[in-house]
Amino acid sequence: MDIFLVIGVVTGLLSVVVGMIVKGANVAVLLNPAAAIIILVGTTAAVMNSFPKKEFLNIPRIFGKLFKGEGKEDPAEIIKQLVEMAQTTRKNGLLALESTVQAMENKFMKKGLEMVVDGVEPADIVEALEIEIDGTEERHRAGASVFTTAGASAPTLGVLGAVVGLIGALGNLNDTEKLGHMIAGAFVATLYGIFFGYVVCHPFASRLKRKSHEEISTMKIILEGILAIQAGKNPKSIEARLIGMLEPKEREKVISANAEK
Repeated sequence: MDIFLVIGVVTGLLSVVVGMIVKGANVAVLLNPAAAIIILVGTTAAVMNSFPKKEFLNIPRIFGKLFKGEGKEDPAEIIKQLVEMAQTTRKNGLLALESTVQAMENKFMKKGLEMVVDGVEPADIVEALEIEIDGTEERHRAGASVFTTAGASAPTLGVLGAVVGLIGALGNLNDTEKLGHMIAGAFVATLYGIFFGYVVCHPFASRLKRKSHEEISTMKIILEGILAIQAGKNPKSIEARLIGMLEPKEREKVISANAEK
């Protein structure tokens, strides 16, 4: 599990609770079932109305990906594997990769290298792998847009909840004892909506986009490495090219590791 994400959500919740305590507000007012129903059910309805059934039912899997810990493959390790395979093919030819490819866990890399071993033309390899990259990017975009839609809907539904609460309060003006409590409760829905939209949903969408960027970048590195191996390029030149595709911090880490060898 991504503990850092959990800490972020808990910190956001604590900031609201502590802020209310500092301001002298009664924290018990947050226990408002009506407000929770308006925000959670209303936001769910907004997402249902925005996406087809298939994408809506995919939300649990998106949550799983979102909260999954750092299980992504290290681009530096990917480059190391590609360079080692380039060295192997320079000595023994492309067919020498067959046993290595069969034991490979990375399905994208395995697919590309299988095509190389089978003698598929470079243009066809590029077309096949770019289609897969585009498909992966589109799936990630759809997943992030679910949370973007929820994040845009929740604050507006919070205003709706406040209006509903005020209607109830104004309908009981004779009961002055309950009036203040009812007005305070009316704005809980707004608080829920803003919190859910800007502390949960929009940040979740941003995190999914970032995870997608990292995965797509790794896939592009693999594609470049596969084509270079097929072309029989020098392993050192392949390594230099692929390292250049890394982000600055990752690049410095790989360069430092190579310098220590």
